[in-house]
Amino acid sequence: MSTSRYYFQDDFPMFFRVFCSVFLAFGLLNPTFALDEKEQAIRDAVLRGEGEALTLLEQAVNINSGTMNVDGVREVGRLFAEAFSAAGFSTRWVDGEAFSRGGHLVAEQGTKGPKVLLIGHLDTVFAKDSSFQSFVRIDEHHAAGPGITDMKGGNVIILQAAKALDAAGVLDQLQLRVVLTGDEESRGRPLDVANAELLQAAQWADIALGFEDGDGDPTTAVTARRSSSEWELIVKGKPAHSSQIFREDIGFGAALEAARILNGWREALSSIPNLTFNPGLAMAGTDLVHDDGNTRGTVFGKNNVIAQSAIITGGMRAISPEQIAHAESLMREIAADNLAQTSAQVSFNHGYPPMAPSAGNDELLKHYSAISQELGYGPVEAVDPRRAGAADISFAASGVAAALDGLGLMGDGGHTVDEVADLRTLPQQTERAAILLYRIANGTISFSSQ
Repeated sequence: MSTSRYYFQDDFPMFFRVFCSVFLAFGLLNPTFALDEKEQAIRDAVLRGEGEALTLLEQAVNINSGTMNVDGVREVGRLFAEAFSAAGFSTRWVDGEAFSRGGHLVAEQGTKGPKVLLIGHLDTVFAKDSSFQSFVRIDEHHAAGPGITDMKGGNVIILQAAKALDAAGVLDQLQLRVVLTGDEESRGRPLDVANAELLQAAQWADIALGFEDGDGDPTTAVTARRSSSEWELIVKGKPAHSSQIFREDIGFGAALEAARILNGWREALSSIPNLTFNPGLAMAGTDLVHDDGNTRGTVFGKNNVIAQSAIITGGMRAISPEQIAHAESLMREIAADNLAQTSAQVSFNHGYPPMAPSAGNDELLKHYSAISQELGYGPVEAVDPRRAGAADISFAASGVAAALDGLGLMGDGGHTVDEVADLRTLPQQTERAAILLYRIANGTISFSSQ
């Protein structure tokens, strides 16, 4: 794993390290010059809690909680419920039977002050029978494990940030609601039932913070995420001997009409910033059987017979509701302008909405970046939305005045057996989040969704 993008470098030139040591010794280079007394106390508490944070992280990673491993998701939920309860939060479990998943953990604290929603998830992409099952320490600064960055590390950061605020005597200045979902990696259905707790929390909150790992780079955070939706194109043509294709009364067939539509979509959509569409499955022939639930099918056709049917399915990602509406309008228009003796219809199935860019999100990032610089970690910039997939915060962002994501544990290899965390970012990310929460609590950072 390359760590060249992280702040913590082992290969700085010797003269630079000596330079920094001398200046620190004489108090001439102080990375915490802007922190007040409470903020320094918060930072000290984070550092004192690093050992217990690592212990909890290892425990969580060692429990398989692939989305469809219902028992495993619940077990990780119990682990974090006990940890949040011990930290003074009230906790409750939202059973997931109604949406065919394990369920969600909700933890709440405080009755006064700004309302902040903190978002994480309990599930991972690694199935119960995956070969990737355990927390493994690679070296002093790195550890591997299923879901270590996506996103059990982020859940630990939420807890440790709250505990640091409590240790500094400022936790009661905030109202916090933590929602750790059990179906982020594979959404339960129906969506309105699976997302009910998250949507209610978003309507309650002023600010939402997500603790996914973003693009794995601590110099970035997420102010915008694209949507994730599916589309299906069904095309019909007139079957006949292939020697008669292109005649006005015979037409062009389903295969060529499907190709025309796809190319039309490519020409119309591919130049729109942050919008992508991808055909993932395509079938055309005389007879089709489409197994939609398992995204597979069977097809029969002959080289000397004009294709009677075509089915193409795919995905689309967009940066805003307006962009989704515009893209769908273009796609419907192009699909309706049919070649002779063909017809087509396109349908859409919306999954994750976009976390649209907003002035509030940008302002929140400015504060977060300023805190990072005051802590000595350097500035934080918005990640390119093309590098940030859909996530739980996408369902919450439209309900709050400001949202920010990508505040979790950083590393590489998410969603693969090479998932590795840079453990040096565990206290770093916790410090930044905790002081952000403190400044929200004391009014330095102020938003209202009401």
